[in-house]
Amino acid sequence: MNTARFRRYLGWGLVGASLVLHFVTVFAFSRQPDRLAAFTVMPIWIWGGFGLLLSCVAFLYLRASLSLVVTGIWAVTILLGADEARVLANFARQAPAPGPAEPYKGQPVIRLLTANCGHREFGNPTADIAAWQPDIVLLQEVSPVEVQEIASALYGGHGDYRFHDYNGVVTRWKIKREVRNPAFREQQVTIQDPAGREIEVVNVHLTSAATDLRLWSPSAWHEHREVRQQRRQELSIALQLLGQTAPFPERPTLLGGDFNSPASDPVHHLLARDFTDVFSAAGTGWGDTFQRRVPILRLDCLYATRQFTPVRCRAVTSRNTDHRLVVADLLLDR
Repeated sequence: MNTARFRRYLGWGLVGASLVLHFVTVFAFSRQPDRLAAFTVMPIWIWGGFGLLLSCVAFLYLRASLSLVVTGIWAVTILLGADEARVLANFARQAPAPGPAEPYKGQPVIRLLTANCGHREFGNPTADIAAWQPDIVLLQEVSPVEVQEIASALYGGHGDYRFHDYNGVVTRWKIKREVRNPAFREQQVTIQDPAGREIEVVNVHLTSAATDLRLWSPSAWHEHREVRQQRRQELSIALQLLGQTAPFPERPTLLGGDFNSPASDPVHHLLARDFTDVFSAAGTGWGDTFQRRVPILRLDCLYATRQFTPVRCRAVTSRNTDHRLVVADLLLDR
């Protein structure tokens, strides 16, 4: 076989491989079957990067026909499918700034923050949290002493807090009630703001993510499927408990924490009916939260019911935890 024919066949092969990868990727991310959880745990743009590499090599070095078309198809797929691209419509929005939360159009806002503290293996994030002066903080991977310390640093003994199974809720206002789920790392509290309004707050820390990425191993696919199903069960039970113990969704409710799953994972679909993803609605910048040095997954999320209007949101890097913090400002209907 002469060189020209070999290059032509190789070019067509690369274009074909890119198209096959595109079909698998679109199917996996649009349908999200549990059996493909190991594939979709990585962002769609990573698989898109492989597809783009194949089509670009086919064009640059082999001048394969249709390679530019395939490249364009991948570019559109990434733009429409990537969770990170959802905030492009928010380009004109203002981001939260450290210090007291600024009013929005003359109205006071509620500042909500979630932070996985990593059992302080990377340092003490208390000062990083306090810099934002949040009204409500959701904490994961903390001890009771650490929750108390954060409450004291933020509110000087005038706030309130609760701890459950290495989770903590800290607030500058009064906690009227706590509901615990002894089986899982979730907690639910009722907070009363200065205006007397009751807000239900749910702090979740779902089952730790599967980390085996040896896609050639059947055990990796099994582990990712089982872990996804476990997280879905945990969040379903948390929502059932919320419905049984509070006038939900009539009562304003905030829900967030560490989901240990990408924002595109089906576990988040359980919240679609009653909650708004705060970062998608009002976020600016790069929203991925793990790992803080090179964040490629949005594991830490905040949700709010229809009584809230998200106005600002961003992810913030802290050197003292392996997750980025998520800060949001919300208006609560009067």
